[in-house]
Amino acid sequence: MKTSFAISCLATALLLAVSARADERPDHYEGEASETLQQAFANFAETNKRIAGILAQKEVTMADLAKIHELSYTLENALERIDDEYDELADQLEALHLASEGADIVYARGLGQAYLENAGRFPQ
Repeated sequence: MKTSFAISCLATALLLAVSARADERPDHYEGEASETLQQAFANFAETNKRIAGILAQKEVTMADLAKIHELSYTLENALERIDDEYDELADQLEALHLASEGADIVYARGLGQAYLENAGRFPQ
């Protein structure tokens, strides 16, 4: 009983140490920037294709894994931009929702036009 408890404690300590070390490591790739929503979608699609190509190989090498690691930074940048843009769209929709709830036709029309214009930038 004591042995399994000691092993459990050791395993927990090891996991915590590895986790803390992972948080300390510096980012070593920046990835391609996603300055606009369209660029983010393009980077997302292209980088996913590149990763799929690597993973489709009969043999995946350590160099391939390093390339996937590097490409993941571009995907993180793209997803961050997409997430920010979706958050903005959600805020616009909420404003439209509240304006429609408040029966403010003029304000709702203006908000609705802005929302639809922004929504048009996303895949339909």
